[in-house]
Amino acid sequence: MVKIIKVKAKKAFTPTRIPGADYVLNQYIGCEHACKYCYAKFMSKWYGHAAWGSWVVVKENMPSLVKNETVKGSVYMSSVSDPYQPVEQELQITRNVLKNMDKNVKLSILTKSDLVMRDVNIFKEFKHIEVGLTINGFDSSVKREIEPFSPSNERRIKALKKLHEQGVKNYAFISPIIPGLVDVQALIEKTKSFTSSYWFEFLNLKAAGKEFKNWLSQNYPESYNLITDKHRFERFVKTVVDTINNSGVIVRGVCVHYPKMRFLK
Repeated sequence: MVKIIKVKAKKAFTPTRIPGADYVLNQYIGCEHACKYCYAKFMSKWYGHAAWGSWVVVKENMPSLVKNETVKGSVYMSSVSDPYQPVEQELQITRNVLKNMDKNVKLSILTKSDLVMRDVNIFKEFKHIEVGLTINGFDSSVKREIEPFSPSNERRIKALKKLHEQGVKNYAFISPIIPGLVDVQALIEKTKSFTSSYWFEFLNLKAAGKEFKNWLSQNYPESYNLITDKHRFERFVKTVVDTINNSGVIVRGVCVHYPKMRFLK
């Protein structure tokens, strides 16, 4: 049972250093998808150290806040949650935020859920909007272990295609790229006919935490050993980046967190 913590936010938009964005908007904190590698797990220490995925903070006044607040620059939704996690089906905080938001705001949404298709009618009211789906192509056994409660990759890819068919600008966020577990070239080939642009992110091993490191080292030792060997991992990154550059798709950026954070464009 997921614990719902309702709070009142003081403001809607927060400045950020996330590549490609000037502000973030988080109507939720925490995520029911409970992905074991999630970099946002650090938020748990602020909420009684409860397990990631077992709680969600709901900023219930966000729909009213965005009525009276706007910004110039690009806004990213969301950085420490998923705006279309299961609780959104009932609470509809994301939907009401979108309804009330200034439609001149330059908005980028990222989710792992095909629930996003529910709000296509609202997306079409925005002058500048893009909607992204995180895909990684984990096989079913891996997904059950590390992405237990998110929709399947197949459903996410179908959502990308439907967004394209509905005339909504979309993007694929291929993440986390883990050697031996994620086939970047296959994902590009599968989606490039209906995807406007791409972001790529290699696994953030440090932020994934001890539990995930142990899981990876025990279950996929070759993947773990490659990632933790600086020279081998750099060669792997170069190979993947070469594949990306030769794919013929529009690349917005490539994020590399280990051994030293880099942002390739």
